[in-house]
Amino acid sequence: MTQTVAGTAVRQLVEAGVRTAYTVPGESFLPLLDAWEAEHGVRLVSTRHESGAAFMAEAEAKLTGRPALALASRGPGAANLAIGVHTARQDQTPLIAILGQVESGARGRESFQEVDLAAMYAPLTGWAREARAAEEVPSLLAEAHRAATGPRPGPVALAVPADFWTAAYDEGMPLAPGGDQHAQTARSSGESADESADGLAEHLAGLLSSAHRPVAICGPGDRVGRETLRAACEAAGFGVYSAFRRQDCFDEDHPHFLGHLGLGVPAQVRQALDEADLVMVLGTRLDAITAQDHRYPLLHQHLVLVGTGLPRPRHPGLTTVLDADPHAVLAALVRRATGATEAGYQGPRSPGAPQSARAAARERWERHHAAAVRYARPTGEATRPGTVHPAEVVTALRRLVPDDVILTNDAGNFSAFFHRHWGFRATHRLLAPCNGAMGYAVPAAVAAKLHRPRNTVVALVGDGGVLMTGQEIETAVRHAAPIVVLAFQNGMYGTIAMHQATSHGRLAGVDIGRLDLATWARGLGAEGFVLDDPARVEAVLAEALRCGRPCVVDVRTDPDVIAPGRRLSGLLEPAGHPT
Repeated sequence: MTQTVAGTAVRQLVEAGVRTAYTVPGESFLPLLDAWEAEHGVRLVSTRHESGAAFMAEAEAKLTGRPALALASRGPGAANLAIGVHTARQDQTPLIAILGQVESGARGRESFQEVDLAAMYAPLTGWAREARAAEEVPSLLAEAHRAATGPRPGPVALAVPADFWTAAYDEGMPLAPGGDQHAQTARSSGESADESADGLAEHLAGLLSSAHRPVAICGPGDRVGRETLRAACEAAGFGVYSAFRRQDCFDEDHPHFLGHLGLGVPAQVRQALDEADLVMVLGTRLDAITAQDHRYPLLHQHLVLVGTGLPRPRHPGLTTVLDADPHAVLAALVRRATGATEAGYQGPRSPGAPQSARAAARERWERHHAAAVRYARPTGEATRPGTVHPAEVVTALRRLVPDDVILTNDAGNFSAFFHRHWGFRATHRLLAPCNGAMGYAVPAAVAAKLHRPRNTVVALVGDGGVLMTGQEIETAVRHAAPIVVLAFQNGMYGTIAMHQATSHGRLAGVDIGRLDLATWARGLGAEGFVLDDPARVEAVLAEALRCGRPCVVDVRTDPDVIAPGRRLSGLLEPAGHPT
């Protein structure tokens, strides 16, 4: 039976494990939408804006580790989709963007909404192509999947002229190969993945044995293996920092936890990193925030990168690259340490190390861990009447949610309270944009709830972010996805206000009007709550968590409480105080 290009593309995507397509429907890919809708066992999620579709796809892929699908039309649709694609690029998230293009006969004539989509998306992706003939669409789609799941996972973009979708396609369907890329490379060289990991673990153990103060910077949790990371740090004796917005990779109450390398980390939390002679970066790139504005690694530190496709930071000192699955390497390190211990060897750090040395190492990590705990403790600041403190909301929510909670958070100063005061466990899941994209949290929460309906899903977002993509609450209502959205409202773009106050002592262009977000939520079909009384923080949050419907909690916060431990009034000139 003759198949169309659209039908073949849908079969390819389903074979690759894609089950959900997120989109704002467009006329440039109508046959693809029709073929997807006709397929059994898949879901088509129509969103309210292409940025919401892209954020949903990015969140699903981050949650599952498999490529997710976002569809957008030419010109404006593709432009709107780009913010989520950029998020996937900087977060190393596999995402397939299929972009409808003008008809092939109209290309190059400045047709309606025409853009060179491959050129537009090239800087935002690891792979961007436009089909030049209908028959090459399936092979390009297979190539796109391979690129998205390659050594450095990330987004890809395939533009397809509108008339190609209905063309007949009788050739065999090129399937995207599955499986671990490093394992495939190892097999092709006659070496098993386990043998390769064992060899690299032995090399890493040798580096650890000669180090005196080794630390690791880790994330995301699925890439390093949460339980394996815990076992490895205990066996090999290293401390653990979580990379920016990767806090769910490790239990923050573990004595080897040293802190989260986010924004505004004080010197006492960074002390263990300053003192380290060996710095392992496991499964994550050393982005600017994690590296504390490129402060690390320091000149004297031996940098070890463990992971596939990790970009190599500039470092004039010694750098070792172990291009392998970090989970497999850590698992081999644990096996090696466990076997050695059973033979009478006390871990890979130093054979025959005296008890006093091991005790000193434990004392060192406990001391640094205590500094991280003190930093995370709320200070109990007062707020003006009719407002609540963000830290109180975060800590109360932490007490109420189950251990398998999925948390999504937006960009903005409000999120600093969440990252500092939450107290992560490895059973929590965190979906957050490392590129600082506003508008991420609500769409991400919708995707998470659709994919994991039995988990509690909570989105944390500021008033600026919720006004960008909060309309996706309607998508949650339509798909019966009961997410809880905490919208922290302080009436301004807080991050920019803080920077302006610090630099100039006054504000410009950061005001957001006072909003009734509870009524707005009800207008979208959700439930709405107002939280403006410190005495009712826990009661309101508990009611929202058990309401069983999509809901928004309008969290009224004091605009003077601009960041943890900082007051906006202390930064502004007298005439510029917030009201």
